[in-house]
Amino acid sequence: MTDLPVLHTLRCLGFTDLDRVADAAGLTTPDTESRLIDLAVDGLVTRTPGAFGGWGLTEAGKAADARLVAAELDAAGTRREVTAAFEAFLVLNPELLDLCTAWHLRPVDGVPETNDHTDTAYDARVLARFVDLDRRAADVCAALTAALPRFGRYRGRLTAALDLARAGKREHLADTTTSYHSVWFQLHEDLLVTLGMPR
Repeated sequence: MTDLPVLHTLRCLGFTDLDRVADAAGLTTPDTESRLIDLAVDGLVTRTPGAFGGWGLTEAGKAADARLVAAELDAAGTRREVTAAFEAFLVLNPELLDLCTAWHLRPVDGVPETNDHTDTAYDARVLARFVDLDRRAADVCAALTAALPRFGRYRGRLTAALDLARAGKREHLADTTTSYHSVWFQLHEDLLVTLGMPR
């Protein structure tokens, strides 16, 4: 296994636990842990023990990830396609952020209040808007996957989060580490890192 899948997944997630890295990378937990240990020996990642511990990249790890991602993009020869897909993503990004705000804050007599999710009709309307955005995001994900196959994991993870929300587990829209919003944020970070752009 190359360094890139686990190293880059951790770069996009930030400091987190083993299971999240494995899930996002699409690898087994033992394989992920083995790779993380090897990366730690190489000085590219660190592990903080304890209840609130986890894995994170060192500065050397961030530099190594940037080199590997740049080499991958150059080898694929798809910078133009990834850039075009990123521009399409940026068109949708403000709408996603607005939807997350709408999910957390509900207007009551014209004043935004914390959404306690007792207004099921309101929540259903917000969910329907997520579904509509996801339909358009599918084209962006397809273009990215065609340009660099590793982007294909995001489509599955976004679909899984939305399917859970549609099945009644509404926290998977914007309130969990595997929520639609969390996966979207990681995709945004991945695009920035892949194209060598600052946030």
